Amino acid sequence: MKRYLLLSALFLACVAHAQEKFKVSTVTFSRPAGWESLPAAGMRAAELRLVDAKTKDEAEMAFFHFGPANGGGTEANVKRWFGLFVEKDAALKQKVDTLKAGKTAVTYVQAEGTYMKGPPLGDKTPMRGWILLGAIVEAEGGHIFIRMTGPSALVTARAPEFKKMVEGALK
Repeated sequence: MKRYLLLSALFLACVAHAQEKFKVSTVTFSRPAGWESLPAAGMRAAELRLVDAKTKDEAEMAFFHFGPANGGGTEANVKRWFGLFVEKDAALKQKVDTLKAGKTAVTYVQAEGTYMKGPPLGDKTPMRGWILLGAIVEAEGGHIFIRMTGPSALVTARAPEFKKMVEGALK
Protein backbone atom coordinates (compact mmCIF):
# COMPACT_ATOMS: atom_id res chain seq x y z
CA MET A 1 0.00 0.00 0.00
CA LYS A 2 2.81 2.41 0.89
CA ARG A 3 4.44 1.69 -2.44
CA TYR A 4 1.18 2.45 -4.28
CA LEU A 5 0.74 5.74 -2.41
CA LEU A 6 4.34 6.72 -3.12
CA LEU A 7 3.98 5.93 -6.84
CA SER A 8 0.68 7.85 -6.97
CA ALA A 9 2.24 10.88 -5.32
CA LEU A 10 5.21 10.72 -7.68
CA PHE A 11 2.89 10.48 -10.71
CA LEU A 12 0.82 13.46 -9.55
CA ALA A 13 3.98 15.51 -8.95
CA CYS A 14 5.18 14.70 -12.49
CA VAL A 15 1.82 15.67 -13.98
CA ALA A 16 1.78 18.95 -12.04
CA HIS A 17 5.37 19.66 -13.09
CA ALA A 18 4.55 18.98 -16.75
CA GLN A 19 1.66 21.43 -16.62
CA GLU A 20 4.02 24.13 -15.38
CA LYS A 21 6.13 23.89 -18.57
CA PHE A 22 5.11 24.93 -22.06
CA LYS A 23 6.94 25.26 -25.34
CA VAL A 24 6.98 28.14 -27.81
CA SER A 25 8.98 27.29 -30.93
CA THR A 26 12.24 25.73 -29.68
CA VAL A 27 12.11 27.23 -26.17
CA THR A 28 10.52 25.61 -23.12
CA PHE A 29 9.26 28.06 -20.50
CA SER A 30 8.22 27.43 -16.89
CA ARG A 31 4.92 29.04 -15.94
CA PRO A 32 5.48 31.37 -12.97
CA ALA A 33 3.63 30.49 -9.75
CA GLY A 34 0.13 31.93 -9.56
CA TRP A 35 -0.25 32.32 -13.32
CA GLU A 36 -3.04 30.38 -15.03
CA SER A 37 -2.55 28.88 -18.50
CA LEU A 38 -5.26 29.82 -20.99
CA PRO A 39 -5.96 28.24 -24.38
CA ALA A 40 -3.84 29.91 -27.05
CA ALA A 41 -5.96 31.70 -29.64
CA GLY A 42 -5.36 33.62 -32.86
CA MET A 43 -1.75 34.67 -33.29
CA ARG A 44 -0.86 33.74 -29.70
CA ALA A 45 1.34 30.68 -29.23
CA ALA A 46 0.64 30.65 -25.47
CA GLU A 47 -1.24 32.81 -22.99
CA LEU A 48 -1.17 33.19 -19.22
CA ARG A 49 -3.35 35.17 -16.82
CA LEU A 50 -2.83 36.34 -13.25
CA VAL A 51 -5.57 37.58 -10.91
CA ASP A 52 -4.40 39.44 -7.80
CA ALA A 53 -6.13 37.83 -4.80
CA LYS A 54 -6.51 41.12 -2.92
CA THR A 55 -7.32 43.70 -5.60
CA LYS A 56 -8.81 41.36 -8.25
CA ASP A 57 -6.65 43.22 -10.82
CA GLU A 58 -5.66 41.10 -13.79
CA ALA A 59 -2.49 40.87 -15.84
CA GLU A 60 -1.90 38.85 -18.96
CA MET A 61 1.16 37.39 -20.60
CA ALA A 62 0.99 36.59 -24.31
CA PHE A 63 3.59 34.68 -26.34
CA PHE A 64 3.93 35.08 -30.10
CA HIS A 65 6.06 33.24 -32.66
CA PHE A 66 5.87 33.89 -36.39
CA GLY A 67 8.64 31.58 -37.60
CA PRO A 68 11.84 32.54 -39.44
CA ALA A 69 10.27 35.74 -40.84
CA ASN A 70 10.45 37.09 -37.25
CA GLY A 71 7.15 38.98 -37.35
CA GLY A 72 8.85 42.20 -38.43
CA GLY A 73 11.92 41.84 -36.22
CA THR A 74 12.95 43.43 -32.96
CA GLU A 75 12.92 47.14 -33.79
CA ALA A 76 9.55 47.04 -35.55
CA ASN A 77 7.95 45.22 -32.62
CA VAL A 78 9.42 47.60 -30.04
CA LYS A 79 7.86 50.49 -32.00
CA ARG A 80 4.58 48.57 -32.30
CA TRP A 81 4.48 47.95 -28.55
CA PHE A 82 5.15 51.62 -27.76
CA GLY A 83 2.36 52.47 -30.21
CA LEU A 84 -0.13 50.61 -27.99
CA PHE A 85 -0.05 53.59 -25.61
CA VAL A 86 -1.81 56.93 -25.91
CA GLU A 87 1.31 58.81 -24.79
CA LYS A 88 4.07 59.19 -27.34
CA ASP A 89 7.83 59.67 -27.24
CA ALA A 90 8.99 61.70 -24.20
CA ALA A 91 5.56 61.52 -22.51
CA LEU A 92 5.67 57.70 -22.52
CA LYS A 93 7.74 56.17 -19.73
CA GLN A 94 9.73 53.78 -21.92
CA LYS A 95 12.88 51.74 -21.68
CA VAL A 96 14.72 49.23 -23.91
CA ASP A 97 17.60 46.98 -22.78
CA THR A 98 19.38 44.22 -24.69
CA LEU A 99 21.41 41.45 -23.09
CA LYS A 100 22.57 37.88 -23.64
CA ALA A 101 20.89 35.03 -21.79
CA GLY A 102 23.15 32.08 -22.45
CA LYS A 103 23.92 32.44 -26.15
CA THR A 104 20.61 34.10 -26.98
CA ALA A 105 20.00 37.84 -27.39
CA VAL A 106 17.02 39.17 -25.45
CA THR A 107 15.60 42.66 -25.80
CA TYR A 108 13.55 43.81 -22.81
CA VAL A 109 10.97 46.52 -23.37
CA GLN A 110 9.05 48.55 -20.81
CA ALA A 111 6.40 51.21 -21.35
CA GLU A 112 4.01 52.79 -18.87
CA GLY A 113 1.03 55.06 -19.40
CA THR A 114 -2.44 54.69 -20.92
CA TYR A 115 -2.50 51.31 -22.66
CA MET A 116 -5.02 50.74 -25.44
CA LYS A 117 -6.37 47.26 -24.66
CA GLY A 118 -8.07 45.25 -27.38
CA PRO A 119 -7.57 43.10 -30.46
CA PRO A 120 -5.26 44.38 -33.21
CA LEU A 121 -8.09 45.33 -35.58
CA GLY A 122 -10.89 45.79 -33.06
CA ASP A 123 -12.16 48.37 -30.61
CA LYS A 124 -9.74 49.47 -27.91
CA THR A 125 -10.30 50.43 -24.27
CA PRO A 126 -7.90 52.98 -22.69
CA MET A 127 -6.37 51.54 -19.50
CA ARG A 128 -4.75 54.34 -17.45
CA GLY A 129 -1.81 53.46 -15.23
CA TRP A 130 -0.91 50.29 -17.09
CA ILE A 131 2.49 48.92 -17.95
CA LEU A 132 3.84 46.66 -20.66
CA LEU A 133 6.87 44.49 -19.96
CA GLY A 134 8.09 42.73 -23.05
CA ALA A 135 10.87 40.38 -24.04
CA ILE A 136 11.97 39.63 -27.57
CA VAL A 137 13.94 36.39 -27.62
CA GLU A 138 16.08 35.89 -30.73
CA ALA A 139 15.58 32.12 -30.76
CA GLU A 140 16.44 29.53 -33.38
CA GLY A 141 13.57 29.28 -35.79
CA GLY A 142 12.51 32.89 -35.30
CA HIS A 143 12.00 35.45 -32.59
CA ILE A 144 9.66 34.81 -29.67
CA PHE A 145 7.72 37.87 -28.52
CA ILE A 146 6.49 37.89 -24.92
CA ARG A 147 4.28 40.70 -23.69
CA MET A 148 3.02 41.10 -20.10
CA THR A 149 0.43 43.84 -19.58
CA GLY A 150 -1.71 45.02 -16.69
CA PRO A 151 -1.99 47.58 -13.90
CA SER A 152 1.42 49.06 -13.04
CA ALA A 153 1.55 47.88 -9.42
CA LEU A 154 0.67 44.28 -10.28
CA VAL A 155 2.98 43.96 -13.30
CA THR A 156 5.88 45.75 -11.59
CA ALA A 157 5.62 43.39 -8.61
CA ARG A 158 5.83 40.42 -11.00
CA ALA A 159 8.69 41.80 -13.14
CA PRO A 160 11.45 39.75 -11.44
CA GLU A 161 9.63 36.46 -12.09
CA PHE A 162 8.99 37.53 -15.70
CA LYS A 163 12.73 38.03 -16.24
CA LYS A 164 13.52 34.79 -14.40
CA MET A 165 11.05 32.90 -16.61
CA VAL A 166 12.59 34.30 -19.81
CA GLU A 167 16.24 33.87 -18.87
CA GLY A 168 15.66 30.51 -17.15
CA ALA A 169 14.32 29.08 -20.41
CA LEU A 170 17.51 30.09 -22.24
CA LYS A 171 20.09 28.42 -19.99
